[in-house]
Amino acid sequence: MTTLFHHPRELLNAVGQSLGRSDWFLVDQARIDLFSNATNYGHWLAVEPAHNHADPVGPRRAPEYLTLSLVNLFLPQLVDVRGIAMGINIGCGKVRFPAPLTVDSRIRGSGELVEARAERDSIQAVIRVTVELEGSELPACVAETISRYYPA
Repeated sequence: MTTLFHHPRELLNAVGQSLGRSDWFLVDQARIDLFSNATNYGHWLAVEPAHNHADPVGPRRAPEYLTLSLVNLFLPQLVDVRGIAMGINIGCGKVRFPAPLTVDSRIRGSGELVEARAERDSIQAVIRVTVELEGSELPACVAETISRYYPA
């Protein structure tokens, strides 16, 4: 479900509002390999099938930064801000990885608008995206994204 804002000023009155949940997304070994190849990440926990269940830390897991990068997949499924000339990513505030994301896990994003403020020529919004891990009480990631929306 996508939460629609017809103008960035509407964000100012929506602080604390839930932005719903995205679709489920499967993180398979092919996705982990693509990320690992693109970033030269070669940790055996992510890329060596021989370690799948033989290691005391459990099955292969996705790099935490892969999990964080998938926040970008979920954001447009959570929020749609219209009436803008441009929206830009400023960065992230607090980021945490409470639970490991293992191969063949399904995840989805849930969002909450935690802050919005008027800047000189834009609206800056902080959206907390929680990467929910199917079957786990703990999320795989919680990231506070910071975006600026410039009205059209």
